[in-house]
Order: sequence, then structure tokens, then C-alpha cells
Amino acid sequence: QVQLVESGGGLVQAGGSLRLSCAASGIIFRFNVMRWYRQASGKQRELVAVITSSGSTTYADSTKGRFTISRDNANNTVSLQMNSLKPEDTSVYYCNVQRNGYDYWGQGTQVTVSS
Repeated sequence: QVQLVESGGGLVQAGGSLRLSCAASGIIFRFNVMRWYRQASGKQRELVAVITSSGSTTYADSTKGRFTISRDNANNTVSLQMNSLKPEDTSVYYCNVQRNGYDYWGQGTQVTVSS
């Protein structure tokens, strides 16, 4: 079955950096579009970044120029490099893949940015 496992969250001061990783299994990874979402406490889940099977990327306006999504097809992982972090980036970050119209999610990893 499809499994997504995120890692790399933590506590960081504003202006700092973190790198999140998501290990995928149960899919032919290189053929799939991969996404990172985040959900702050009391708010709706929002799309952060997308990477297609060919490596094209798109970002939420709030993260453009600060976050970089990348993929390693040899190791079935997708990463999110987050620089210049702000307190408003504090959220649980989730990895996502869609198959046959169904959304699969990881367990999430907490990112907390202190001011």
C-alpha cells in the first residue's frame, strides 16, 4: 500500500532553515506528482509546493523564493528546503500523492519558528 513518511521538522529561530524529507513507498515514485502541504493550528490545510514527474515546480506565493522542492527518484524521496523561515511558517507539514483520485498523506512533521 501507499506509505509516506515525513521527517526533518523541528524548532528553529526566525531567519533559520530546515529541510524536510518524505520517503514514499507503494508507488512507482518517478511517475508521480508530489506535493507538500501545511496546516497551522486552527487553519485549513494549504498547498505549499508541487513537483511534477519531470521536475517542474510550483510554489505558494507565501513561500516563493524561500522554499525549494526537489525529488530523488533513485531513493523515492521528495524534499522541501525551507530558508528564511518566519513565525507564520509554523505548521504541521504533510507530504501528499494522489492516485486514482484518492489523496494519500503522511503523518506530518511539526515545524515551529520562534520570533
